[in-house]
Amino acid sequence: MKEIRLLSTSAILGYGFPEASLQAGMARAPNVIGVDGGSVDPGPYYLGAGVPFCSIMAIRRDLRLMLRAAIAARIPLMIGTAGGAGGAPHLELTARLVREIAAEEGLHFRLALIEAEPPRAELQRRLAAGRIRPLGKQPALTAEALGRASRVVGMMGPEPFMEALDNGAQVILAGRASDPAPWAAAAIRAQLPPAPAWYAGKMLECGATPSIPKGHDCLLVAVREDSVECEPMNPIRRCTPLSIANHSLHENSSPIHHIEPGGMLDTSDCRFDALSDRAVRISGMRWTPASQYTVKLEGVEFAGHRCISICGTRDPLLIARLPLFLEEVRGIVREKAAAFGAAPESYSLIIRTYGLDGVMGAREPVQQVAGHEVGFVIEVIAETSEIAAAVLGIARTNMLHTDFPGRLCREGNMAFPFSPSDIPVGPVYRFSIHHVLELDNPCEIFPITYENV
Repeated sequence: MKEIRLLSTSAILGYGFPEASLQAGMARAPNVIGVDGGSVDPGPYYLGAGVPFCSIMAIRRDLRLMLRAAIAARIPLMIGTAGGAGGAPHLELTARLVREIAAEEGLHFRLALIEAEPPRAELQRRLAAGRIRPLGKQPALTAEALGRASRVVGMMGPEPFMEALDNGAQVILAGRASDPAPWAAAAIRAQLPPAPAWYAGKMLECGATPSIPKGHDCLLVAVREDSVECEPMNPIRRCTPLSIANHSLHENSSPIHHIEPGGMLDTSDCRFDALSDRAVRISGMRWTPASQYTVKLEGVEFAGHRCISICGTRDPLLIARLPLFLEEVRGIVREKAAAFGAAPESYSLIIRTYGLDGVMGAREPVQQVAGHEVGFVIEVIAETSEIAAAVLGIARTNMLHTDFPGRLCREGNMAFPFSPSDIPVGPVYRFSIHHVLELDNPCEIFPITYENV
């Protein structure tokens, strides 16, 4: 094909989009419709717990509209990183929703499920063979760390999507995938060069985010042999050369070199031309194949249980000596928690001070006197939920009642917006694997199953 038209509905499945924008996009006769299903941005919990970070109600709504549109137009629907994090339970959840919607709507299609959670024994074998190496400044992965991981996913490239399309799948749900991979797959399979194919994927992975005003909405991208054209489907939004160039910088350590499975997208010589006040053509991108095909591994491990409390103060004397006050509180907590059996090494206590350095913490570059009020998020992570709740209770009480010189109020000095004040958050996970796996075949750890729905 000399051109392929790709329609992305939103930045993430479940973020929502105007139905009118989808209708406008379908009126432009796209060859493929899709959406990115998830992200690593919300942190390690969702991968470890096996749950989505968007509500099932919102995911179901977006899926229903997209399935109706794709089946009616007889075009493929592709979703990468299904369910938010792309693990086995996330993929199965999305597949279950698709089956339910198909039954309710009377839709018929061939479904492909691409798994992205390799068997642990297989990863251990590849680690022993020297096929897994650190990403960036990460330490070398050990067999013990791999064994401790609650869940590990591989970030697939476009090849598994292409295989599913070749085998007649109309709806493709994939586990963890590089965000641009489904779009790159559609364009490369249409015999278009990888450079514009991957660039189109960089635009489409976030829906209409490359437009202004930014919002979760539909974006249509036409991919040609030497260029990419972007246009939002909502008339309130516009793509401009600046908005496109700005978006092409996001989520990458380099502003011009984007490392993907199988190679590198180079945008250093890109040209941005306005086709109208709403559409932009981008040309000049280059693709350099890698000498060794690799995919990223993402893994998380269990780190304990979390309990939090939220409070605030506007006592000027307390705020004036806040660092010393907080250190006194921590000392009292250590002593009292140890008295009921919670040793200091069994938990961690974090007190975030919003209005001072709650966002950046120790990295905060602006050192200035706090305002007239300060908010606190008191957090305890412990080996058990019982220890977390007990230590938090002592911390919350002593934030409220610890004395200080000049104190006028003999009652509490904190305001709590909630009752109960102590909120159990549940299991905590931390990222433990950010490594690179060498593959001989881009599809070898991403098995595909098919079913007629």
